[in-house]
Amino acid sequence: MNNLSLYFGLVFSGILIKNVLLSQFLGICSFLGVSKKTSSAVGMGMAVTVVLVVATIASYAFYYLVQVPFHLEFLRTISFIIIIAAIVQLIEVVMKKYMRGLYESLGVYLPLITTNCAVLGIAILNINNGYDFLGSILYALGSGLGFLLVIVLFSAIREKLELLDIPEAFKGLPIALITAAFMSLAFIGFGGIL
Repeated sequence: MNNLSLYFGLVFSGILIKNVLLSQFLGICSFLGVSKKTSSAVGMGMAVTVVLVVATIASYAFYYLVQVPFHLEFLRTISFIIIIAAIVQLIEVVMKKYMRGLYESLGVYLPLITTNCAVLGIAILNINNGYDFLGSILYALGSGLGFLLVIVLFSAIREKLELLDIPEAFKGLPIALITAAFMSLAFIGFGGIL
C-alpha cells in the first residue's frame, strides 16, 4: 500500500503539483509556440507525453546499465540528449507515415521536442530524485499528462482571447504571457496537497 500511494503521488505530482510547464517552467518554447490552436496543442501534448515516457525508459536503463557500472555518470546529460534525439526522430518518421495531418500541423515544433528542456529535465530529475524504474516511468507519465492538460487549457483560452476586444498593446504574445502567469499561480496553489 505504501508503494501504491508513492506511485500515485508521483503521477499526481507530475500532473498538478510539479507541473513541468507552470511550476518548473520547462518546455515553455513549445508551450507558447503550439498553443494557438487546440488541435495542434493536443497533438503536441500527446507527442511530448510519449517522448517523455519512452525517453525516461531508455535513459534510465542506459544510465543504470551502462553509465553507473562503468563510472560514466559524468556523461549523463550528453547521453540523454542523444537518446532523446533518436527517439524523437523515430517518432517523427512514424508520424510522417501514419499521422500526416498531425505531422504537418506540428510543423517545426515536432523536431523541437528534441531540444525541449522538459524531456531532458524529467529524465535528469528522475535520476536526481532517486526514483526507481516504475516511479520514473510514472513521474514521466504524470509530467506528460500535466503538459498535455496545461497546453490544451492554454490553447482553449488563447482561442477565446482571439475573439475578445483586447487593447492592441496586449494582443498576441503579451496577453498569452499574462494568461500563463495566472495559470502558473493557480497551479502553484496545488503545492500543499501532498
